[in-house]
Amino acid sequence: MRLLAPLVGRRARLRWLHLIIGGALLMPYFLVGTVLVSMAGGGAGLFSSMPAQLAAFACALPMVAVSGFFPLVRPLSVAAARALCGVPPALFAEGPARTRQARVRTAAWFTLHLGLGGIISGITLALTPFALAVMGLPFSAALRDSWLAAGSGVLVEPWALALAPFAGLAMLVAMALVAAGAGELLARRVPVLLGPAPEDRLAAAERRAADLAVRNRLARELHDSVGHALSAVTLQAGAARRVLDRDPEFVRRALTAIEETTRRTVGELDAVVGLLRRDGEPGNGEPGGEGAAYGPGLDALGGLLEHCGVPVAYEREGDPGDPRVVVPVVSREAYRIVQEGLSNVLRHGGGGTSPVRLLIAVRERELEIVLENPLGERPAVVRPGGGRGLRGIAERAALLGGRSEAGPYDDGWRLTVRLPLTAHGEERS
Repeated sequence: MRLLAPLVGRRARLRWLHLIIGGALLMPYFLVGTVLVSMAGGGAGLFSSMPAQLAAFACALPMVAVSGFFPLVRPLSVAAARALCGVPPALFAEGPARTRQARVRTAAWFTLHLGLGGIISGITLALTPFALAVMGLPFSAALRDSWLAAGSGVLVEPWALALAPFAGLAMLVAMALVAAGAGELLARRVPVLLGPAPEDRLAAAERRAADLAVRNRLARELHDSVGHALSAVTLQAGAARRVLDRDPEFVRRALTAIEETTRRTVGELDAVVGLLRRDGEPGNGEPGGEGAAYGPGLDALGGLLEHCGVPVAYEREGDPGDPRVVVPVVSREAYRIVQEGLSNVLRHGGGGTSPVRLLIAVRERELEIVLENPLGERPAVVRPGGGRGLRGIAERAALLGGRSEAGPYDDGWRLTVRLPLTAHGEERS
């Protein structure tokens, strides 16, 4: 069976079917070719004349080539070849052929497929019954009589009858060899004729880059939102546990803060999960695609500062919560930056009691965020997988065309972020 697999195995059968489909697609063109040959004076005995049939076949191929220039021919050809030719999917181009070079290659493939398919279909339809009839001659008197009536008396000689089954089998094997060779030829031409052109590879790379950008954006949203909530809840729960017997009122406030933090975080997590389920929907034109389309802004900063787990001295210049002053995308990014900055304070601020100074100032062309806190002797919260906060802040700022700086000052730590007041052509009202 292994020896016969290249001829009658599953892949060989699928490729044979692919060629038969090509022959079926060729039929309308072939019929038009027969009309043209008839008009040229070759109509007498057209279907019994091999030269006339070859002429009709030759007339059909240019019409097939012209049809191959239509853009939608490539996705249809790719779908059939991918399912039946046994070629790795990565070797196929995606989408309609839009460039001249891609259309020429698609037309060449379409012509080759239908041309070979027409030949293999004709051989299959004509040779299969003939070979079976030859194989049946020793066993059927009716077949022998029909051959005698047709004047082929040699085929009913005893030696011919003894060899007839082997001759018929040889015909079928030869036909399978020809079909397998044609299928292999088509499969080898796939990367050249249906493979991605440089333009297709560039478009695919751009799609992958866009997908990665969205994924990175959603990862930052989850890191900042959920990471901050875990840090705050861990700190508040730890502080409440230490004073559980001495200060019930503090415990009550801590539990309230935990409740508010988790409720807000669950809402934000639901929003991110909703974005993940909206796979393939276009973004709103803001940096980061879909990921930029949700989230609280600076107008919701009060709730964050109230339940963040550390005392914050908040100063502001101008009105950063007014959408007419700071466009929504900048406001949302600023909120996330403040949230991540407070998460860093919780992790490294020395027990969650260090005073924190937050300044948000609306300048003439930019929004300035300054977050300062003394460095504690030990981290307040140790959370595995940390260390991405400052990098995420820098990425958020860079996406908007801003910049960020972070480092020690005196005996503390300062984070400074400057964001443009407009983004992607948005103007203040």
